[in-house]
Amino acid sequence: MAKYMILIYGDAEQWDAMTDEQWKAHHAGHAAFVAKAGTRVLDGRQLESAPVATSLRADADGRVHTTDGPFLETKEGLGGYYLLQAGDLDEVLELAGLLPELNYTHSGLEIRPVVERA
Repeated sequence: MAKYMILIYGDAEQWDAMTDEQWKAHHAGHAAFVAKAGTRVLDGRQLESAPVATSLRADADGRVHTTDGPFLETKEGLGGYYLLQAGDLDEVLELAGLLPELNYTHSGLEIRPVVERA
């Protein structure tokens, strides 16, 4: 079994503009995903929006600088994730198809295998 990270991206302004009814449907979509995935979900969380992030970056002299917000100005930010354990990518793709972010034009998913080193 391999581990896969599903990264959930979207436009925070669009998410913030969702009505209570839209959020209820959105959360129901995530509940359906978790129910179907079962024990394959190892972890998953919604993240605060990108503007509240703190970024760290070292300069050429090795000094670390902190800034508020993400490194890049972008419309889409990382909004959440799921860590899954699955037999293969096809299994993850089938499950990811249940996530409600695929119903919006302002959001999407990225799936990456997790590197396991001994």
